[in-house]
Amino acid sequence: MVEHISPARSLSGTVVLPGDKSISHRYGMLTPLAEGTSKIRNYSTGADCQSTLACMRAMGIAIESGDETVVHGKGLDGLSAPAGMLDAGNSGSTIRMLSGILAAQPFVTRIGGDESLSKRPMQRIMTPLAEMGAKIEARDGKFPPLTITGGPLKAIEYKLPVASAQVKSCVLLAGLFAEGETRVVEEVRTRDHTEVALREFGVEIEQQRSKWWIGSFETYRNVIRVQGRARLKPLELYVPGDLSSAAFFLVAAQIVAESDLVIQGVGLNPTRTALLDFLVGMGCSIQILDVQETNSELIGNLRVRKSRVRGGRLEGAMTAAVIDEIPVLAVLGAASEDGLSVNDASELRVKETDRIATIEENFKRMGLKIETRPDGFNVPGRQQFHAAELDSFGDHRIAMAFSIAALAADGACEIRDAAAASVSFPSFFDTLQRIAQ
Repeated sequence: MVEHISPARSLSGTVVLPGDKSISHRYGMLTPLAEGTSKIRNYSTGADCQSTLACMRAMGIAIESGDETVVHGKGLDGLSAPAGMLDAGNSGSTIRMLSGILAAQPFVTRIGGDESLSKRPMQRIMTPLAEMGAKIEARDGKFPPLTITGGPLKAIEYKLPVASAQVKSCVLLAGLFAEGETRVVEEVRTRDHTEVALREFGVEIEQQRSKWWIGSFETYRNVIRVQGRARLKPLELYVPGDLSSAAFFLVAAQIVAESDLVIQGVGLNPTRTALLDFLVGMGCSIQILDVQETNSELIGNLRVRKSRVRGGRLEGAMTAAVIDEIPVLAVLGAASEDGLSVNDASELRVKETDRIATIEENFKRMGLKIETRPDGFNVPGRQQFHAAELDSFGDHRIAMAFSIAALAADGACEIRDAAAASVSFPSFFDTLQRIAQ
């Protein structure tokens, strides 16, 4: 599928986002473990989150999709052996987090995905799950498909070697099935949707956060404790709009003249709003309106208008906090006054694509300058975007980031394999067409 994107003179109107991917995945995994029927409104329509539901259906969970998603939970011990290999599609979240549940099952499970997912390393989840007692085999010792021989798990304390909400969640989900208290220690704060959701479902979970200074360096430590063998209660749930999807429109409003957008119902979990802090720090005009709380998650509307955007620098914990938004932030960097520097982002090399390489390739096609490193890049500011044939390389965030770049080009652009956007935002191109003039 090829999308043709013409330059825009202005952006205006209201944007409604798909349900948050991160929260949808977690609700899709926890409602089957609840003892009764749960209802989820605004569950993500993206292919990734549908892969999570498909895996649960394959293990005997009845799920009805419509205006709301109805999940008939069977409790912690209610899953049954699938008839074949579970298909996670393109979803790293599905395979990494769901493996924590599969590790506790009294059967052998194989789980894999598409060509892109098959290239993504899994040692980060294999190590703690093996420590808990699971046996996991992988292609070449690290790649999907995984063969997981589940069984009784023991509680452990696991210190995350790198910041990863997926790995943290995998261990916490496995800890649901272990006798005793499982502890996860993180030294960089990551999104806490799993902890919030577990508490909402009635699981006993505690967090102990501490900060201290060593010289001029701030040190952070977060210990999450979850008690195993809890009984999860069924819930009525609502999924906020996806802030990561909002990022594309927040940036679009900064590179297109006369822009004034309202993005409705956006999730504002404090572990996710570093993106907004960073954008405001660059000079973006963003207002947060009508904040409320649903299922212990904050939700609000964002009003964003064209403004004078300076440069920015990403490093350390801030890089980890906005890792998924870096492709579109690179576009903003090229349009800003002083450019963008990204450091400590080696994780981008093992996403759906090597995102540093795919950003660089599309930049070159548009005549944009970029200097890349193994763990990041520098983008000069005040650059002219030129019309080009661009490629998603099968990566949804690359497809959407360069569709935004095309709005500021000097002519129409083509986005090849644009259907990749449906992984997280099936209505992205319709939404873009509706607000662009």
